[in-house]
Amino acid sequence: MAYKVDLNSDLGESFGAWKMGQDADVLTFVSSANVACGFHAGDPLVMKKTVEAAVKAGVAVGAHPGYPDLTGFGRRGMVCSPDELYTDTLYQIGALKAFCEAAGTKLQHVKPHGAMYNSAAKKIEEAMALAQAVKDSGSGIILMGLAGSKFDEAAEKVGVPYAAEAFADRGYMNDGTLVPRKMEGAFVRDVEVAAKRVIRMVKEGVVEAIDGTIVKLRPHSICLHGDSPTAVQMAQTLRARLVESGIDIVPLSKMF
Repeated sequence: MAYKVDLNSDLGESFGAWKMGQDADVLTFVSSANVACGFHAGDPLVMKKTVEAAVKAGVAVGAHPGYPDLTGFGRRGMVCSPDELYTDTLYQIGALKAFCEAAGTKLQHVKPHGAMYNSAAKKIEEAMALAQAVKDSGSGIILMGLAGSKFDEAAEKVGVPYAAEAFADRGYMNDGTLVPRKMEGAFVRDVEVAAKRVIRMVKEGVVEAIDGTIVKLRPHSICLHGDSPTAVQMAQTLRARLVESGIDIVPLSKMF
C-alpha cells in the first residue's frame, strides 16, 4: 500500500521589526506553508516575503486566517457571529491570494489559526462559516481542519475540498481534540517520539491520547509548529523518519 502525507507549518508570523519562527529553515522540510494574513500575526511585507520564499523553496502556499488579535496572537477566544467569521476569513484569504498571484503561484489551501481553529472544531455553525468562506474564495481551494472534528462535517455539507490535519508536536485528548496549551502533556518535545506517533497516524489511522485511549484519525496533513524551539530539528527528523518508513511527502494539491 502506498502512503502519502503533507507536512505543513504555520509561517509568516513576524510583524514589523518583531521576528518570530525559523521560517527559512523550516521551509526546507515541509511541503505546504500556512501564511499568516495580518489579523493574528504577519503584515503585508511579511506576507509578500513569506509567499516568495515558499515559492522559491517549491512549497505550496495556504492562507492562515485568525481572529483580529495581534496582542494575543490569535490564541484568545472571541465571541464572533458566523457572519463575522465568514467576512473576516474571506477578507484574509483574499489578501493572501493576491500575494500568491503576484508571486506566480496559486493558493492551495486555507487553515484557520489558533482559537478560531479550536472553536470551529467543536461548533458546526462556526466551521460552516469558515468552510463557506473557503468555497467562495475560489474554485478548488482546500479547507484544512482538525481530523475528526466539526470541520469534517462542515466541509461535506458546504461541498469544499477538505484536508484532515493532525499534529506531530501536540498531545491529544480522548475525544480527538488537542490538549489545552496550559495542561501537562500539551506538547510532544521528543522528536523521535513525535515521529513514531505520526507514522502510526498515517499507517494505522490512530493516535494515543494522554490518558492512553486510542483515538481514530486519518490525516492528510501533519502540522509542525515553526515557532517552537525544536522546530527545525522536528521538521528534519520527522521528514527523514517518514521517508524511511516508505511514506511519501507531497503537497495537498497532489493528493486531491
